[in-house]
Amino acid sequence: MSESPYTHIHEKFRHIAHLPDKQRVEFIHSPRWVGYNTANQVIDVMQGLMNHVKQHRMPNLLLIGDSNNGKTTIINRFYDKFGENYTDDEVLIIPLIKIQAPPTASEKDLYISIIEAFMLPYRPTDAASKLRYQVVNAFRHTNVKMLIIDEVHSMLTGTARQQRSIMNVIKFLCNELLMPIVLCGTKDAIRILHTDPQHASRFDVAELSLWSNDKEFKRLVGSFERILPLKKPSKLIETEKVNLIYSISTGNLGDVKRLINDCAISAIESGEEEITVENIRGKSCLKPTKGLRKIIG
Repeated sequence: MSESPYTHIHEKFRHIAHLPDKQRVEFIHSPRWVGYNTANQVIDVMQGLMNHVKQHRMPNLLLIGDSNNGKTTIINRFYDKFGENYTDDEVLIIPLIKIQAPPTASEKDLYISIIEAFMLPYRPTDAASKLRYQVVNAFRHTNVKMLIIDEVHSMLTGTARQQRSIMNVIKFLCNELLMPIVLCGTKDAIRILHTDPQHASRFDVAELSLWSNDKEFKRLVGSFERILPLKKPSKLIETEKVNLIYSISTGNLGDVKRLINDCAISAIESGEEEITVENIRGKSCLKPTKGLRKIIG
């Protein structure tokens, strides 16, 4: 058997390069996981929390970072790996419940979001106490090991009193169920922890910050190229190309991905089948987001 002509593509995706242009573009638009050290560290921390022995004061995690910098991708990856439901002696087991925070710091809305994640019926007109009872019972009956709340900074729109109230609800669920809770949001979410010193002491903080233009960033860019179904190697790890990608994206992970994907689609549509320096420069109008440096903790 002759060697594949597309050795610059990861073997798992080489067959995509043989598909028509339309399907290759659709593949580029589809979500794919690109692992990197910081993301893997966060996933390891979350797995450790999930398997933590139940105790009176369970550890919790707040994952923060600038918008479009990979937070939701990480928790979705974690959910895909460890959140699949199963049955044990005909009992439904739901390892993880993942929700998006309600748009305001509302106790009832938080309960409703959780109940909907369980796909259980409820009455929006029910009192918060009744919804709370339903939530606690659902967690207990399905042996949930962890609750993940994404976009938690949304709850900052409430008053200080409402923010304290919603954090008290989260503390109650953690204490009542002896279950770790992971909150995820922008760095502004730290403010919600400081509504009460007890809340801040219960959460460790992991920060996803912007990438530096270093060897790790070069490796990341190379990883993205390995999943692009282009018929020619683009050699994105060449110094000029890496520097251009970094300059345009400013190290924001979402902007890096968008830039490389847009360049790859242009390469397919133009028939060039590789990402050139001119191709990258042509995308310099993309506006990056702002952020911090890359680190965890």
